[in-house]
Amino acid sequence: MSRTDQTAQGGAAGTTHFGFRTVAEGDKAGLVRAVFDSVADDYDRMNDAMSFGVHRLWKDSLMDSLRPRPGMKLLDVAGGTGDIAFRFLEGAPNTEVTVCDINAEMLRVGRKRAEERGFADRSAFVCGDAQKLPIPDRSMDAYTIAFGIRNVTRIQDALDEAYRVLKPGGRFFCLEFSPAVVPMLKGAYDAYSFHLIPWMGEKIAGDRDSYQYLVESIRRFPEPETFAGMMAKAGFGRVKYRTMSAGVVALHSGWRL
Repeated sequence: MSRTDQTAQGGAAGTTHFGFRTVAEGDKAGLVRAVFDSVADDYDRMNDAMSFGVHRLWKDSLMDSLRPRPGMKLLDVAGGTGDIAFRFLEGAPNTEVTVCDINAEMLRVGRKRAEERGFADRSAFVCGDAQKLPIPDRSMDAYTIAFGIRNVTRIQDALDEAYRVLKPGGRFFCLEFSPAVVPMLKGAYDAYSFHLIPWMGEKIAGDRDSYQYLVESIRRFPEPETFAGMMAKAGFGRVKYRTMSAGVVALHSGWRL
């Protein structure tokens, strides 16, 4: 098995990766949950600090590609704090969003923000696993997941679920960090990731270890071409991706045809 295949599929049978550690598949969800329990209240503030605010432009680009329209129903997975959901609701009238996240603390933050922004009547916050969504078949017009799929134990299962819940003609969007940073910037990017981001996590969120995991998890995520192949395997058509910020992130998209 190639290095890329190992990255996409995890380690040996019954194991997967948690950052650079090899762990039992059954343990990963709990480990990830602990990370986001710890950082939930500071999550968006840390996103601003880590990306110098550029994450907002990446998410705006996702929304430009999604093009919300009146009456549209969106499932936003691993989006507990509502960052994608609120952009969507602001994008068109009479839209509805279901935010599904495995982490109750992240959902707590999102529900509070939805109430503060007047979106409580157009949004639902549901605790659930991306690998087994509590969502009916063919019920959603669009599915988004931003910076969350790399934390899933079995990525292919999550892609299969995304396909299942979309209506025919529905669209899938995944915004995720990419390990394919342009070579001339890789050294500086690695130095920033492994030294400054954990330090910021300690200073801003009081949690160095969680942000050490986050930067390690980026390096274990599949290359864009490999992930595109996984989307096609799940059944998606017209699969494509584009990178942004010199390859730091990739926006993947596909259709349930």
